Amino acid sequence: MTIQPDDDRAANVLLVEDSDTQALRIRRMLQGHGFTVERVASGEAALDTLDTRIPDLVIADYHLPGMNGGQLARQLRMNAVTRTIPVLILTEGIEPGLEREGLESGADAYVPKSSDSALIVFRIRALLREYAGNVQARPGRVFRRARILVVTQRHDAVTTIGAEVPALIDLLQRDGHIVTICDDPAHFDRRTLLDPERAPDCVVVDLMPGKFDGVEFCRRLDELRQEVLMRGGVPLRILAISPPCPDEREFSARVFETGVDDLVPDDVAPSVLALRIRVLVRRKLLQDDVRRIEVERQNREIAIKSARAEAAAIASKASLAEALEQANRELADANRKLIETQGKLVQTAKMASLGELVAGIAHEINNPLAFILAHKDTVARGLDRVMGLENASTDAEREGRAAILRKCRDRVASMNLGLRRIQNLVLNLRKFSRLDEGLFQVIDVPEALETVLALLTQKLGNGIVVHRDYAAPERLYCQAALLNQVIMNIISNAADAILEAAGRDNPLTDTPAQGRIDIRTELRHDAERGAVDYVFTISDTGPGVAPEVQERIFEPFFTTKPVGAGTGLGLAIAYGVVQAHHGTLMVANRPEGGALFTISVPWHAQDSEDGQERQP
Repeated sequence: MTIQPDDDRAANVLLVEDSDTQALRIRRMLQGHGFTVERVASGEAALDTLDTRIPDLVIADYHLPGMNGGQLARQLRMNAVTRTIPVLILTEGIEPGLEREGLESGADAYVPKSSDSALIVFRIRALLREYAGNVQARPGRVFRRARILVVTQRHDAVTTIGAEVPALIDLLQRDGHIVTICDDPAHFDRRTLLDPERAPDCVVVDLMPGKFDGVEFCRRLDELRQEVLMRGGVPLRILAISPPCPDEREFSARVFETGVDDLVPDDVAPSVLALRIRVLVRRKLLQDDVRRIEVERQNREIAIKSARAEAAAIASKASLAEALEQANRELADANRKLIETQGKLVQTAKMASLGELVAGIAHEINNPLAFILAHKDTVARGLDRVMGLENASTDAEREGRAAILRKCRDRVASMNLGLRRIQNLVLNLRKFSRLDEGLFQVIDVPEALETVLALLTQKLGNGIVVHRDYAAPERLYCQAALLNQVIMNIISNAADAILEAAGRDNPLTDTPAQGRIDIRTELRHDAERGAVDYVFTISDTGPGVAPEVQERIFEPFFTTKPVGAGTGLGLAIAYGVVQAHHGTLMVANRPEGGALFTISVPWHAQDSEDGQERQP
């Protein structure tokens, strides 16, 4: 059966497939249904084609040489021009974990190649109905790959960072990044950092002692960043790799004082290091998009002002009302485009937050896993010794055998605690990921809050104590985003404020509790409105919020964090979610010090009992 196109224009499809046989089969199928098909053999080649033509749809094989289909989708979602292009991923079969990985990377659909061709075409038609025509190509370069510079002074760059640089470079290149290695910063031209067309987005500096001072080099990089910032550009990110040293705390403080954005030990796994670099690069590219969009907005405002001036001149000869109406239409169109762009940036900010959350969870799992593996070896050696004493004849031998068995039992109990810790973390993550943020439903508030706190364990550390007072009913009819987006953002910001107030020379994670966050829920009766509100209050012992900051704290892109440390979208997103509930979100300072956030949403007892999915 043949499906006719929905409009007169044939949809342009970019097919990314390395197999000539599969590519020919898929091309014939698509062309038989009226599509125009352009085929490339790799994800890198697909990115290069975007400078000349923007497709209506991308179809990519998941298993590609170099960058896979999921990584290609992630790159498309990180660019303001290409993030709305629908992406369909094909694979030989439904392999465990691949579908989730592909969809979490930003793909819109995941279909086996063995599916009926008519069903594949129906999926394509459905995606095109929603997205086709939304992407507008602009003159000049559309897609720029992130540039990463690795600076090392070891004798052989291939053996840098625990002999695993090839694995790191392979991971970064699979993400579509351009990676360069430099072994002598003295030969590095500072003008390169000031040139937006050549400057790296992230510099990875190996601090292993050698022929140059790596810490001083980081300081010089930061000075150049400030010059870039003064020129109106977006500065690069700096990640330093710390060698083993006797006083790790003092050394880390000295490195962070130079202006680096992140510091990792040199024995870190390549996958974790690539993830840390990916987070920094994602923030840098997001700020590039924000700056470009701001420039375009300013240009539109100038054009609108010029149009208004021209309309005023024409009004003396023609109808003033007609000229003003034209100017208003242009202004409304400019505002609509700006709102659409802002929504896309909000989604990108959510993805950036998710990347940071995953990095923290990986650290939380790694700790218990490490001592489980250590105890496993102890138990194995103990059992070998017990087997050697199986025919023990003396009391001393029998007592020694019993002591070994008791030690093994204790180690197994410790291993069990570690496994339960990992199990609880995974269960909390599953609860968090299953929440459908778009629907109103009955939420178990204490359970949801505990899930959020469990996912923030790494940030809270041992130095921040959380006090809970859940006085309100356990059930609340709301969007899940009220808890997993709004509450998480506010608690995370409170932890950042406490840590910043404590200072880097005295990290809270190494000392007894020095910070506190209070979370309270309650019902408040508003006699004037004749209604009942479900109220969350979150307070902290940080430095509080300055009055001039309170006035702008919910504005998009406004942040008090250092360059590269925040996008300024977290509280703006939270404010929008609360507005969707017809509620209020307010910030104030406690008399005894610290910030106080109050979230109030309407509460109806019958809504929290029946739990039907509907809009309020």
